[in-house]
Amino acid sequence: MNVMESVTKPHERLADLLTDEMGAVNTLIRERMASNHAPRIPEVTAHLVEAGGKRLRPMLTIASAKLCGYGGPYHIHLAATVEFIHTATLLHDDVVDESAKRRGRPTANLLWDNKSSVLVGDYLFARSFQLMTESGNLRVLRILSDAAATIAEGEVLQLTAAQDLTTSEEIYLQVVRGKTAALFSAATEVGGVIAERPEVEIKALFDYGDALGISFQIVDDLLDYWGGDATGKNIGDDFRERKLTLPLIKAYAKANDEEQAFWKRVIEKGDQRDGDLERALQLLNAHGALEETRQEALAWAEKAKTAMAALPQSELRDLLIDLADYVVARVN
Repeated sequence: MNVMESVTKPHERLADLLTDEMGAVNTLIRERMASNHAPRIPEVTAHLVEAGGKRLRPMLTIASAKLCGYGGPYHIHLAATVEFIHTATLLHDDVVDESAKRRGRPTANLLWDNKSSVLVGDYLFARSFQLMTESGNLRVLRILSDAAATIAEGEVLQLTAAQDLTTSEEIYLQVVRGKTAALFSAATEVGGVIAERPEVEIKALFDYGDALGISFQIVDDLLDYWGGDATGKNIGDDFRERKLTLPLIKAYAKANDEEQAFWKRVIEKGDQRDGDLERALQLLNAHGALEETRQEALAWAEKAKTAMAALPQSELRDLLIDLADYVVARVN
């Protein structure tokens, strides 16, 4: 099926198919983000949780568990865990990045302050660990706690690699696996684990989530220079913030001395002038960096689809395959 011709998008069809379960997840999230002693916690959390995100990560957990024949109830807890971890990282990211907008709305750190965002993020991380223990499954606990550690590690690695033009594609992939793919792969893997499926299926779910997350982030980084999608970005936001993403890494690797001097001025030194974004776009196109990045995103999406071959044939499996196509359809 051509996802571009479908009436609704795969994540919307997935949401329709999982309406009851996602309703239970949302109810649990609202219950567990409450606080009897600190009303600012539900205020800050609700601002982000109710902002209309796609809930893609918890949907992946529910879909994976149902695809594997799990009857509940702990896939609901694990899906809420995944969303709490994701929300906590967003609160922290907006402080680190000094962001003013998230999902088209002012960020929590702008509406309240950095201290509130950091501390509420910490609270949500703690809540996520409380939730994940309720399944009583030690392997699930290890997978999700490992993911939380990997996310934090990826963010620190990104911080140390920022504005460093010697950063390799290998380091970039490590950052992407930390900041994005780790939670995708944990979200899908725990669905197979909680359903007690064979190791080959659990590994396939991990591989699917890993590849989907990498493709998702590469596309997001590419769209910063191509624009025109629902990321809420303007073309060149990453350039202005001097973020070292895959298109720029590829262009710098092929740059001559004059071009390298340009990149050092605008990225390492932060000396950006009128016309520099246009020059950057010209260099990215001249060296084929945008097209090469697009091809890598497509290749990771194919890896995600291939991984699904190990899972039982079902409507859910087809939807997850379509979702991999949809992630890259934005640049296809």
